[in-house]
Amino acid sequence: MNGADKQGKILRFAHNFMPGLEVFTHYDRSWLRSDLGAGLSVAAIALPVGIAYADLAGVPAVFGMYSAIFPLLAYALFGSSRQLMTGPDAATCIIVAASLGPLAGGDPGRYLALMVVLTLMTGILYVAAGYARLGFIANFLSLPILTGYLNGIALIIVAGQLQKLFGYSGEAEEFFPKLLEFIQKLDQSHLPTLVLGLGLLAVLVILRRIAPKLPAALVVQVVGILAVLLLNLDQQGVAVLGSVPAGLPSLHIAVFEPAVFKELFADAVGIALVSFTSGVLTAKSFARRNRYEIDANQELIAFGACNVASGLAQGFPVTGADSRTAVNNAMGGKTQLVGVVAAGSMLLVLFFLTQPLGYVPTAALAAVIMVSAVGLFDFAELRSLYEISHRELLLSAGTTLGVLILGVLPGVLLAVALSLFWLLTVVSRPQDGVLGRVKGIKGFHNIADFPEATTIPGLILYRFEANLVFFNTDYFRDRVRAVIAASETPVEWVVIDASSINVVDVTSLHKIDELREELAAQGIVLATARAKRNLWKLFNRDWGVKRRDLYAKYRFDTIKSAVRAFNNRASEGVSPEPDSSRVELRSGETLD
Repeated sequence: MNGADKQGKILRFAHNFMPGLEVFTHYDRSWLRSDLGAGLSVAAIALPVGIAYADLAGVPAVFGMYSAIFPLLAYALFGSSRQLMTGPDAATCIIVAASLGPLAGGDPGRYLALMVVLTLMTGILYVAAGYARLGFIANFLSLPILTGYLNGIALIIVAGQLQKLFGYSGEAEEFFPKLLEFIQKLDQSHLPTLVLGLGLLAVLVILRRIAPKLPAALVVQVVGILAVLLLNLDQQGVAVLGSVPAGLPSLHIAVFEPAVFKELFADAVGIALVSFTSGVLTAKSFARRNRYEIDANQELIAFGACNVASGLAQGFPVTGADSRTAVNNAMGGKTQLVGVVAAGSMLLVLFFLTQPLGYVPTAALAAVIMVSAVGLFDFAELRSLYEISHRELLLSAGTTLGVLILGVLPGVLLAVALSLFWLLTVVSRPQDGVLGRVKGIKGFHNIADFPEATTIPGLILYRFEANLVFFNTDYFRDRVRAVIAASETPVEWVVIDASSINVVDVTSLHKIDELREELAAQGIVLATARAKRNLWKLFNRDWGVKRRDLYAKYRFDTIKSAVRAFNNRASEGVSPEPDSSRVELRSGETLD
């Protein structure tokens, strides 16, 4: 390989690994104006939100700025979405605070050190998952379960900001105790803080309604700064942000005992699962609007790069940010350059304008966080679930209630458990049906859908609409028995239409053989039609060949050929008795 070929191969690898390089090396200058405008607009939203979310994560404001700036640069190189903006996320910040609080033991320095390790660990998990091609985990949490989880997070966030908005001192840590404390201490509210907080909250809501393209969060914080300076509110007991250090962060990674790393790893897995699921949903929705596709595995690597960048900058875990992505899209952003422009703008503020940030009232941050949390609560999806499926609505509401009662971290496990429960519920009792002929329509169809369909006396054509594995095989057997019992004529053959079955396991094969023997004792043949050859891919090759040959005369390529064999059964001498051969699974174990 000559030098030019080697260089070309390296460039192709770099472009595949970092999609942003391809965009920047073939950048269309006509996009520049749109990208600059969108980048400045995103910065105007991302900076105040990053500062506000730092409070959610339990760290000083400057760490929220680090988390808002540096991940944007990483995503610009590694991300496959042209619109997605990454940065602090309310749900992720709440999980971080819930994870690190007990481990830090009230030590702010230890808390910050733990946060950096957690962020880096989350990033490494993301990258490893991307290389392992685990992008399908984006579909692991069903939409109703994810909605319920995020709704619970939204309510926790709102409850946590009440004391800062109303200016009373609170000690409760859980959701329901916080609500009770709010009711009990409402008369202890600090009047200047309450007036300022409610006023800024009203301004924020109004601006978002009448001027959606205006950076309302930035306007509210600027108004709050002016109110503090002009009215000396900080001298009247109104809490302000305080000193914000300028410049770049210093790199520091602490080392902890193995037990701490073990706990952080579990927390990082939960953060990665929830944040990737919500982040990639945002990326997919905006890619769909702009008519292009994203690569979920590349997004895992990109989110990993973002979290590694945030961790090295002493920030907290980040993900795709729907509000900032929506701003980018609304302002006509074309490429990943938007993130570079936004990050550059915020860096200028970090270097030269941190002094005014010290006068941002805490009540203003609480207003921004509360409005963001209300936006996180998905009323529309709940209304849609009410109209579509009461069962999935209950699952979503149960997830929300579980998060509120059990807490944020157990809520992640609950969401996963409910998703698995829902999956097993659906797959363990799938759709099925007896098939018949319908006049004027080719093929065989479910007689429940076509009452006029005709069946052949003595023959049952039965379709099972799912894979056949250990947790639904008993249901399959019970359904076959029920169909036979409901037949108006004596049954001689049962033909399983296996076209919908893509996977079988050892348990199902054992039980099918037991069913075959049971039916044979009643003089009934159990046959299959349209079975896929890849059914045997999970088994040893030689064993699979023997298994296919064992009941070859009861296996048909089409339903029509099975019907023909049934009609010709007397002349062909087909017997319901199973073959007496035995196929060994492993030493000492057989399929009878």
